[in-house]
Amino acid sequence: MAYNLLLVEDDKSIREIITDFFQGKSEGEINIKTASDGNEGLDYIYEEEFDLIMLDIMMPGADGFSLCREARKKSIVPIIFITARGREEDILYGYDLGCDDYIVKPFSLAELYAKVNALLKRSKGLVAGNDIVCGDIIINPARFTVISAGQNIELPPKQYALLKYLIDHKDMVVEREALLTRIWGYDYEGNDRVVDNHIKKLRSALGEPGKQIKTVITKGYKIVG
Repeated sequence: MAYNLLLVEDDKSIREIITDFFQGKSEGEINIKTASDGNEGLDYIYEEEFDLIMLDIMMPGADGFSLCREARKKSIVPIIFITARGREEDILYGYDLGCDDYIVKPFSLAELYAKVNALLKRSKGLVAGNDIVCGDIIINPARFTVISAGQNIELPPKQYALLKYLIDHKDMVVEREALLTRIWGYDYEGNDRVVDNHIKKLRSALGEPGKQIKTVITKGYKIVG
């Protein structure tokens, strides 16, 4: 199986080293498209589909955090940050935006390759993942599948992310602000009504099991099951 990756990195030598290593190690099964600045990378994210994205953070044009945020608006493609920014707050922010891994420079090419391979296999369902059962709802994080009352359903990325986050915190009250931060990012400029609207759509998509998502007045939501 061939995979198409996007690498957004302003350092030419790093782009070349990663590309050469991956193509040689994978014997041509991994193809990497590269972008030398954030704006070029953003164009690729808008225009094309990739199996995995690797992002630097500090670079000309849009920064890596912005690219991650935009990528998350359209898909749940695996995202890895590769950056010199190793502060804890940066790492936590990266995960809050929805990245799957965060690697601080300097890094091992072999380790990066292993992480990329693991994420590719998991995202394509080549590695068996455990189903997570919550009442009449079953999700498989490895395959990004959802079964509700025995029926397979397709969810847009934001609704899937909401459902997964609620299930990860089953029986706990999750405040709207926490959902905004986790799903939309710290600098989202809208109001928390967007959470309510997406929860309404999620409940509708789930059908009868959508009633497992409870509204906690003035606080947020929780899922039971």
